Amino acid sequence: MSFFKTFMASLFAWIAGIVLIVVVSVGILVGSIASLMSGSTTEVSSESILRIDLNENIVDSPMSSLMGSFNPMAASIESSITMVNVFSALEKAADDPNIKGICIKAEGDGSVDISNIEELREAINKFKESGKFVVAYNDTYSQSSYYLASVADQVILNPEGDLEWHGLSLSTTFFKPLLDKLGVKYEVFRPASCKFKSAVEPYILDKMSDANRQQSLALANSIWDSICDDVAASRGLSAEVLKDYAYNLAVSSPKRALELGLIDAVAHEDYLNTLYDNYGVDRNDFKLHNYISLGEYIASNNLGLPSASIGQHGATEFISSPLIAIIYADGQIVDGNKYEDGSVYGSRLAAELRQARLDDNTKAVVMRVNSPGGSALASEVAWREMILLQETKPVVVSMGGMAASGGYYISAPADYIFADKTTLTGSIGVFAMFPSLGGFLSERVGVNFDSAGTSPSAGNISPFKSLTPEQRAQFNNSVEAIYGTFTSHVAEGRNLPIESVLEVAEGRVWSGTMAKEIGLVDEIGGLNAAVAKARELADIDEQHQLYEFVAEVSPFEQWIMSTGMVLAKQWGLNYNIYGEEINALVRDVPHLFTATGTQMLLPGDVHIEL
Repeated sequence: MSFFKTFMASLFAWIAGIVLIVVVSVGILVGSIASLMSGSTTEVSSESILRIDLNENIVDSPMSSLMGSFNPMAASIESSITMVNVFSALEKAADDPNIKGICIKAEGDGSVDISNIEELREAINKFKESGKFVVAYNDTYSQSSYYLASVADQVILNPEGDLEWHGLSLSTTFFKPLLDKLGVKYEVFRPASCKFKSAVEPYILDKMSDANRQQSLALANSIWDSICDDVAASRGLSAEVLKDYAYNLAVSSPKRALELGLIDAVAHEDYLNTLYDNYGVDRNDFKLHNYISLGEYIASNNLGLPSASIGQHGATEFISSPLIAIIYADGQIVDGNKYEDGSVYGSRLAAELRQARLDDNTKAVVMRVNSPGGSALASEVAWREMILLQETKPVVVSMGGMAASGGYYISAPADYIFADKTTLTGSIGVFAMFPSLGGFLSERVGVNFDSAGTSPSAGNISPFKSLTPEQRAQFNNSVEAIYGTFTSHVAEGRNLPIESVLEVAEGRVWSGTMAKEIGLVDEIGGLNAAVAKARELADIDEQHQLYEFVAEVSPFEQWIMSTGMVLAKQWGLNYNIYGEEINALVRDVPHLFTATGTQMLLPGDVHIEL
């Protein structure tokens, strides 16, 4: 009896603890929503300075789940904004009399990839045509933050700070030595001609192959050339001089950075006040200057786009002007019809393309692709809808950080393709890869498997038994056939002879600059340029409306959001939600290749170290 009482008391305490944790977590989440809503009403004061920093993630696509933006450690929702909203903000700020200029302070826990920095710099350059100032300050500059800051009229560095300028490399993590110790092996199948298709290399080699090293060095040089060209144009230096600085590690101190012309002043942050005063910006009642962040400026001006979800037929009927849809392919391409961050489900993407095609109000489509590729089948499913869409109305692809392998597969049918100079694209090739855990289980664990079947290849393929010769032949034939389909799709979509496609395929990855030279993309440019081209192809005048496809909000998230709205109102907080503006926006780029089956992926675990 005593045991039973003790057991029931412990069970009750455990259940109560779980309930308490859930209640507290939901309460924190609701409070964060209410706080986020209250922050969306920041007014744009006169004499304001628009602050661009990395406390906010600057991403490509809207997030599929509100929960993904909740940081339980910080008990808050991480702030993120999309590139399309950034462009809208900078365009509006250029004409806004309340905005006197921009301060770039590229620090914080947020993130932005190199291609988005490239597009952000272009947008800031356009903002400068308004005659308003742009200044940058940081205690320390990494190469990526300096790349962004270098677009400013004045670049300031802390006297005890640092500015990194050492060049660029591409690195890959190799797992074969570890797998050998564990007794795990991978069987790999790829066409003989796909020597550059290096996504499999981390699992079968302990260093880069000669082909992979060749393409990685070419990519690094191309991207570094683009960065140096952009910085040189902004700083009034030559690209060759900048490369020499990096090669010799010439930037050894803030003073040296000033002498070499990389910055304009060595000073503490309060020096910005002097600059603002010189630019004629008035101070507020507290004798300080008014700042407003990009996120606050976007929310205060309701710059979020109208949105549509799958199944919302007629969702765009309320808009009278011609429509251009923005559809996102952001993440690894996988089979299925779900929607989650970091993944592009082939059937889901196909459904979005189909809905845009069937919507009479939608006159053109821009697909923003930021994908390393993935499932061959899912890519084919989306490709078919791209073909049907392109036969019906103009479709333009805007390539972000990467549009490689399966990401290029789904892009090829477009009427026009834009890429950033730093985009990773191409990788036209396929492979299949299967783990064999028999050695690990037999030698390390002491477990064996055996079976009896109607044929040597009967039963499902299993990592616990070796492939038969017939299965190996089948997979070899499969990857060869899919490679043939891939290259023929590219030849058809790009209007190129198949011989020309085979010359630039082989699984090789190209930068956006290189891809334009070989005909895989049409023009260097970002999302804004893609929208302008879509408008031109659809013969739409300046009066048009953009809208974007987003995920449906789950019933639980709807409850969380509505509760947050009620609390915000009860607490006397103003709020203004536009479309899906409340959703934080985040992108996850997969780093470890874990899928099996026939795949079309960028070289595995590739990191651009800038």
